[in-house]
Amino acid sequence: MIILLGKNVKGIVIMVKIKYDEFGPEKILEVYDPKTKMRGFIVIHSTVLGPAKGGIRMESDVTKEEVYGLAQAMTWKCALADLPFGGGKSSIIADPKAKNKQEIVAAFARAIKVICLNNYVAAPDMNMGEREIETFAKTNGDLKSITGKPLNMGGLPHELGSTGFGVHLSTLIALKHKNIDVKESTIAIEGYGNVGQFTAKFLSKKGAKIVAISDSKGTAYFEDGFDVEKLTKIKTTTKSVINYPGCIVKTTKELFELEVDVLIPGARPEVITKTNVNNIKAKIIVEASNIPMSYEMEEILHNKNILVIPDFVANAGGVISSYVEYIGGNNDEAFKMIEEKITKNTQLMLQHAKEKGLIPRVAALEIAKARIKKAMIKRQEKELKENKNNNI
Repeated sequence: MIILLGKNVKGIVIMVKIKYDEFGPEKILEVYDPKTKMRGFIVIHSTVLGPAKGGIRMESDVTKEEVYGLAQAMTWKCALADLPFGGGKSSIIADPKAKNKQEIVAAFARAIKVICLNNYVAAPDMNMGEREIETFAKTNGDLKSITGKPLNMGGLPHELGSTGFGVHLSTLIALKHKNIDVKESTIAIEGYGNVGQFTAKFLSKKGAKIVAISDSKGTAYFEDGFDVEKLTKIKTTTKSVINYPGCIVKTTKELFELEVDVLIPGARPEVITKTNVNNIKAKIIVEASNIPMSYEMEEILHNKNILVIPDFVANAGGVISSYVEYIGGNNDEAFKMIEEKITKNTQLMLQHAKEKGLIPRVAALEIAKARIKKAMIKRQEKELKENKNNNI
């Protein structure tokens, strides 16, 4: 294990560990283009189940260690989603507002072309929108080298709500597990971007009462439950949910301490910490965002009988949609597969956790790792057979 001093995208110095074990990482590559001054990292954590899947982010201070952590998380996410994908992640180290942004993206696409498709299938991430994805796909030369493409290129953009749809499915399973009727449930959602908006939409359609929503301006609280369609229009026209008529405006901090059945962190990382973990009153937390809390916080909540559905279980709708795009499917097929896989795997995780007396994250990791180990054995058997035939 190598312990390194890194820096996250907020510029905060952190201790980061790159762990080399039976699962990976298989490759860590650094690329550079002298003409555009493009620098980038790509981590292929695992290809046991298939080509490594993971997004490209663009930030001036992303570290190799951070990219490793994200790649490893994609390995577990794809394995638990039961997809023929491994885990990977990449980053372009550049100012996302650079005037030559498209040239930088094109340079990165050329630099990693040698590992695309067989070893790595890219996707959008931080500061990489449809225009950048189109540039990458055209420069790379293979439309299957990246997902999240514009619709006119055969893509299934996440703006169609795939991640939020998956989060709502995990929430339904969690409510059932806790014997709470969805039509009598109260929900608080942090963030009203793509994920939060669609999560609210789908849960509202099932009869759940969305009583609190936050954005960068604050938290809107409405005890009777929001009309989600009306809320979305207000967010679009006024730029904030706090302008909903009749709502009580609270701080973002207060959102996490409301007495609700379900709390859904759906925006920033590390929002549940030692400072507020003991003030949480929700019965269920569904992690729509990545890393909204540490493992230690999940343990504390578990010991308080608060059910936590881990991020790589709840927010896997996006990568499942990416797989459907990868094989040439359509949006209807994507939503059908998301429903089947997230429902099945959330139930499987909760059952395994109950039988083994584990917290859900550990149960989910055990399932994911078992699937990868099974694939490792098959790969080794295949290689032994091929070597034996070659020696005859």
